[in-house]
Amino acid sequence: MAIDTWLVLGLGNPGDRYRATRHNVGQMVIDELATRMHQTFSRHPRANALVVEGRTVPGGPKLVLAKSTGYMNTSGAPASQLVKYYGVPLERTIVVHDELDIPFDSLKLKRGGGHGGHNGLRDISSALGADYLRVRVGIGRPPGRQDAADYVLRPFAATERATLPVLVSDAADAVMMIVEDGLLAAQQRVHGRP
Repeated sequence: MAIDTWLVLGLGNPGDRYRATRHNVGQMVIDELATRMHQTFSRHPRANALVVEGRTVPGGPKLVLAKSTGYMNTSGAPASQLVKYYGVPLERTIVVHDELDIPFDSLKLKRGGGHGGHNGLRDISSALGADYLRVRVGIGRPPGRQDAADYVLRPFAATERATLPVLVSDAADAVMMIVEDGLLAAQQRVHGRP
């Protein structure tokens, strides 16, 4: 088991049709982290995923950034394959995902919990157990009577797109806070923001 390795999974769906949708904000965060590491994704030899491996600073912890090449509701198998391949325990496995129950432009960090109807989390928890770390990126609830499943598969609204890069950057910062300082310190910084 690599004692300094962290696995960071960004949830989403594959292909151009879904790239800019609310459900793919987890993968947007992973893309931001890969850009910061000056790395490009490659296909993993044993998991249905694209990965980047590296360190943000020399001598720092190793990060494995991953995006499933399958659909959201089949995220469990790639997550399990990557956890086993890299020998990463759940306390160093971070899942970045969209969250309907948090207002847009907000973040919450936690360990474990239920899936709240999120099919990607449901599949990962079924494969790994629920005790992994989570960076929950708020996308807010759909307006009016719009179906939640339809809402998450739509692109962000124009007003949201104006601040989306900041939200994605903040979520990437939150991942690094967890890796560098631990969950509790990261929660105090992220949840304590005005």
